[in-house]
Amino acid sequence: MKPEGLTTNGKSWESARALVRKEIRSYVYSPVFYGIGVFFLLFVSVWFFYFHRFFTLNTANLRPFFAAFPLGFIMVIPVLTMKSWAEERKLGSIELLLTMPFSEWDLVLGKFVAAFAALASVMALTIPVPLTLLPLGDFDAGVVVGEYAGALLLGAAATALGLLTSCLSKHQGAAFIGCAAVMLLTLLVSRLTQAADLPLPLPLIEGINFFSLSFHFETFAKGVIDTKDAAFFIISTALFLFLNTRVLLYRKWR
Repeated sequence: MKPEGLTTNGKSWESARALVRKEIRSYVYSPVFYGIGVFFLLFVSVWFFYFHRFFTLNTANLRPFFAAFPLGFIMVIPVLTMKSWAEERKLGSIELLLTMPFSEWDLVLGKFVAAFAALASVMALTIPVPLTLLPLGDFDAGVVVGEYAGALLLGAAATALGLLTSCLSKHQGAAFIGCAAVMLLTLLVSRLTQAADLPLPLPLIEGINFFSLSFHFETFAKGVIDTKDAAFFIISTALFLFLNTRVLLYRKWR
């Protein structure tokens, strides 16, 4: 028996690939995609070199550079995902997609893989920064790789969350605001409790930290690959994608 949500003709992967190609072309031909890529590169560079004054620290540490990634994602990911489903609903093409021989998982995975590939391309623009700095100090290349791996896992979970927000929205503007607000909450809530030094019970603080994406990224920002945090991002990504399929299924049969 085939798992629920998969096509029965054995062509689920081919269908998803066709959707991925279609979505990737929409990014490639969009000036917004290139603009958001430049924005992200400038943001993390200014954050690292200007606000954290890297050249005055006299330490071979890229942790502040990668600490800017979650903040940059708050703007980048809503832009990359806001039109994925909201635009389909606005144009009425989502009804056409739901009547085509694609399962809900085909549609969701197609959207996700394309959006995640777009995010990975944006992140790739930052690679010359650490490559330029590596000869200037005793940097650990393995730590840098671990930090990028953590950023990719965080980006996957945040992208899946952005797609779910877009699927729940009727317009791109609402999808952008909703996604930015949810990401701001999930990425910064643990930092706010730490900065405010609130007298909260320890179980409540641990609960807040557990649901904070940035909290689980902190170990990766140090260059440490923690399997528990990696599992959290993978499970979160799968959960958000699953919820996305349920929303589509509800719309299909209502």
